[in-house]
Amino acid sequence: MTHSKTTQSLIESTSREDEVDLRQLGGALLRHKGLIGAVAGSALVLSTLYAFTRKPVWEGQFQIVLQNNEQPSSGAAALLQNNPALAGLIGSGSGESQLETEVKILESPSVLKPVFDFVKASKTKAGDDVSDWRYSDWAKSNLTIELAKGTSVLEIAYRDTQEDLILPVIDRISKAYQAYSDRDRTRGLNSAVAYLEQQIIKLTPEANSSMRAAQNYGLANDLGVKDGLGASAIGTSGDSGESSIENARNAAQNKVNALQQQLNDAKVSGSNRVYVAPQLVANAELYGQLQSIEASLQEKSSLLLPSDPSIRALQRQRRSLTLVINQQTMGLLRGELQTAQAQLASLNRPHEVIIKHRELVRAALRDEKTIAELEVQLQAMQLEQARQGEPWELISKPTLLDSPVAPNKKRIIALGLLAGLVAGSGAALVVDRRTGLVFSSDDLKVLLPCPLLKHLSALAPNSWYDAADLLANGPLNVSTNGAIALIPVGNVPSDQLRRFGSELQNALGSRELVVSSDLRQTSRCATQLLLTAPGVATRTQLSQLKQKLALQGTPLAGWILLDPELELS
Repeated sequence: MTHSKTTQSLIESTSREDEVDLRQLGGALLRHKGLIGAVAGSALVLSTLYAFTRKPVWEGQFQIVLQNNEQPSSGAAALLQNNPALAGLIGSGSGESQLETEVKILESPSVLKPVFDFVKASKTKAGDDVSDWRYSDWAKSNLTIELAKGTSVLEIAYRDTQEDLILPVIDRISKAYQAYSDRDRTRGLNSAVAYLEQQIIKLTPEANSSMRAAQNYGLANDLGVKDGLGASAIGTSGDSGESSIENARNAAQNKVNALQQQLNDAKVSGSNRVYVAPQLVANAELYGQLQSIEASLQEKSSLLLPSDPSIRALQRQRRSLTLVINQQTMGLLRGELQTAQAQLASLNRPHEVIIKHRELVRAALRDEKTIAELEVQLQAMQLEQARQGEPWELISKPTLLDSPVAPNKKRIIALGLLAGLVAGSGAALVVDRRTGLVFSSDDLKVLLPCPLLKHLSALAPNSWYDAADLLANGPLNVSTNGAIALIPVGNVPSDQLRRFGSELQNALGSRELVVSSDLRQTSRCATQLLLTAPGVATRTQLSQLKQKLALQGTPLAGWILLDPELELS
């Protein structure tokens, strides 16, 4: 509860102090209202003259869409996606950061310097001195270039006091922007084409040399381009019609292996069954005899027992003839095997020759592939170069506003008046402070060495007698014999001093009243009463009075304040 009361009292105290400060500030301004009025009036006159003598400022505007004209066609896009280095030559970018970069470039002299030169030339013809003009100052004060929020639409505004210059300038700006829109694309494509042409010129002799080396080495060693390469390399070389020693060697080896397998199968067959080699021509005579024996054996087996001598004889004939046929087949297979082995031996090359030939062929094919890829890229870039780029689209034509955008006379006059009031108030406070006069009763309470006995209205002297009577019978009634001193503090108005002295004398009756600011004269009195008013004494005077009263030592009853601003209740 106590804490709550303390907090409330602090809040009330702070509120009273703020109220007193504002009241003192208002009083200071009212005391120097003439100065404030003079300064504000002067500012009003000057701002009015400025507003009506300043040249009108005209404005032209247009809007343009910042499209990304660097986007290539679909074929070129696929090519650039697989070749980042080539894409870097052309240049690419997107997003907000790219738009901000574009805006900065469009504000720079690299794009607008010709427009600036045109404005300078026009101003010179009009008789203006533009010798000290700088592009940065001109762009900052005359141009406004901003992106519409959340879009790629660029809003451009140009201001100038010369009305007939607005449309030509913004028309040149729009054309400069449209020309710039395809400049980087063209420059990038030219660089890419030049780079590819240089690479083709540089690599073509190297590719020809590597191909000649591979061909010469192959001819010297009876090897084709494909010889020594793996199946994957042969499959991607694209030269399927060319003969290959390696293929022939593989075929010969496969034939040798097949003949050896057939020969083994024929040996296993023996006299039990006839082995047939598909690639051999059958012996018609032997096969005819075998078929005749088979027919006779089948016929007799149906009539006779298996143990019959005639059947046994036919079986022996069949086995003998089967063995003869198989032996004849094996002889033919051995002949073919020897031929295949001889062919395989003729196709073999030293391992070192194959390895070197492989290296030469791979180098030649790699160089040939590189040249082919560069030529494809060059063709794509040349097609992209031939494609006509579209300039940025103007979504609003360059337009001159119907009325000037500046000066705003009402705004200038209002600001001038406001500035005059502020300056006048500041000057009033400075002057009030420099006078050193004390107007606040709170300050007087601090500076005077005795208590405030009565706060009287200076404009109601008829009410003073009651206060004088209370003083005479109260604080001044300390001695019935001694005189009472009334000391005016500062330049108290003489009429107020005389009137208050008269009222106090009437209240004192026969007792002597000494009215004087001479402390030596008032020192013989029994007690002293100070009389002052707001703004009649300086801080220095009050400080000196306080010191003198302390040295004097005569008792002080208190002080009376005659306040012209105090209202009677």
